Amino acid sequence: MSTAAQTPRHTALHDEHAALGASFTDFGGWDMPLKYGSELEEHRAVRGTAGLFDLSHMGEVRVTGPDAATFLNSALAGNLARVAVGRAKYSLICAEDGGIIDDLITYRLGETEFLVVPNAGNAPAVAAALQERAAGFDVTVADESADTSLIAVQGPNSVAILAELIDSDQRQLLDDLKYYAAAPAVLSGTSVLLARTGYTGEDGFEIYLGNDEAVPLWRALLQAGEAHGLVPAGLASRDSLRLEAGMPLYGNELSRETTPFAAGLGPVVSFKKDEDFVGRAALEAAREQGASRRLVGLRGLGRRAGRSGYPVVLPVDGDADATVVGVVTSGQPSPTLGVPIALAYVDADHTEPGTRLDIDLRGKPQPFEVVELPFYRRGSSA
Repeated sequence: MSTAAQTPRHTALHDEHAALGASFTDFGGWDMPLKYGSELEEHRAVRGTAGLFDLSHMGEVRVTGPDAATFLNSALAGNLARVAVGRAKYSLICAEDGGIIDDLITYRLGETEFLVVPNAGNAPAVAAALQERAAGFDVTVADESADTSLIAVQGPNSVAILAELIDSDQRQLLDDLKYYAAAPAVLSGTSVLLARTGYTGEDGFEIYLGNDEAVPLWRALLQAGEAHGLVPAGLASRDSLRLEAGMPLYGNELSRETTPFAAGLGPVVSFKKDEDFVGRAALEAAREQGASRRLVGLRGLGRRAGRSGYPVVLPVDGDADATVVGVVTSGQPSPTLGVPIALAYVDADHTEPGTRLDIDLRGKPQPFEVVELPFYRRGSSA
């Protein structure tokens, strides 16, 4: 057991979660709210009205300086230099062998200023890697994770909720801010960075602000959202929402042993940029070789759900031994679709949509079918 697991960290909103009756879980060394009551109700609120998440366990690394764009192009797999000011980009930071250290979102806040947002458990490793890779570049890499809170409002009523708190002269920003964009804003008198980069498959916003102002804004959001069906939502519903949206989770679908091509993230890697980014040679070789297993979506044809670690097998008749062709990385019943869904790494020969496969539930095979991702798309019938 790690030291972080023995002494979990608390966000600035921890007491608020406790007062709301949250149950907690360790996530990346943080004591985070798992749910406040029913994770199913929290999931459905995000799909139908809105949910309020504390994501302050995520990291924030600010990169500034004349070489910021070229530095990030050398440190990350994507082409950050082509991102316009005010926009964001999903990218990867890889090791020299091409393995994924983390997936992350990077906001371009100015011509020479970027905010890199890694996952909670990987934030120290990402910050350290960026600082190490900054040698020789005219940049400053500042890990601001400890001082920054992150609150997300996700769901179809998110615009209406924020409209009650944003300065009147910024009301149009809520309509104009595009997906994967960010801008400064004032909410309930607090200066924040307002982003539209959700992880749930719904419209919504992520709000970056200082720790000292997190509690007042959290309370203001809950009060403003009461008439709009806003409920506090924990990590349990966030996981089922992101699974329906077909989004990978680091530690489940992504790891140091995974290449972007196996995970379906090949387009995230920019081989056209000029910079010799970390991992480039290994990733070029991996692209040429092709992935022997690839990440797929599996939709259940029965009622029982597979879970992480369960084998994926070829269907057989009778008592013959099944051939293992993959493994589930995430799986559960879909609250929105009403069927079991799963993400799994499967041998490349069995990844075509429509392929019938079984998930072995402790000796009891259950029928599934390979489907295109995402499982759920906003605006589609559930």
